[in-house]
Amino acid sequence: MARLPFFGILTRRSPMNGLLEHYELIAKGMVLIERSMECFVKTGSVNSTEFSELVQELAHVEDHADKVKRNIRNHMPRGLAMPVDRVLFFTYTRQQDDILDAGQDSLYWLSMRSLTIPEEFQLKLMEYIGKVADTIKMLKPALEGTINLLSGELIDREATKDHYRALRSNHKEVNKMQNELVPIIFNSGMDFKEIYQLIHFVEQLQRMSHSAEGCSDMLRAMIAK
Repeated sequence: MARLPFFGILTRRSPMNGLLEHYELIAKGMVLIERSMECFVKTGSVNSTEFSELVQELAHVEDHADKVKRNIRNHMPRGLAMPVDRVLFFTYTRQQDDILDAGQDSLYWLSMRSLTIPEEFQLKLMEYIGKVADTIKMLKPALEGTINLLSGELIDREATKDHYRALRSNHKEVNKMQNELVPIIFNSGMDFKEIYQLIHFVEQLQRMSHSAEGCSDMLRAMIAK
């Protein structure tokens, strides 16, 4: 607690608060990915107007997120005004940005060519995407809790750590679901090109969840005594 006055130098322009603005774009991107997959499952086509618009919208969101990230880095405070180690902060920013990069890569693989996803694992695939989305959603309270703890607005460290633990636990479920889903896709009756395409889509989604878990680990390091 003796360290709070030093770490409490957080203002409205704090780069830590800028991370929340960046996160909101990541959350928006995850919603677009879910909607894109729902559209793709229904039509099996990359040429539908709705799917094309969703892919384009995600590209705009990713571009906006990059601008926010650059703005955060270009307006870093000097000296003691920085609430956490600069190297750790830059690493976290890159890790959080990688979530959306992976999301864009996932849609890149999905939009590469039209394919029909077998009904036998459509539901399992959608549940997997939902679980990935849960990991992304869990990052927000973890980030907010960290900022509040560093600013002195929150003194319950365990409550913040609980957010980290919940996120890690959910990511483990994502890994488990991926390990179950990939063999099903690989042994399906789809063409090999389709199998390759869909497995890469699944892998990029796992990368989103993995990057969110990495963010959680770095947030934990930010509040370490």
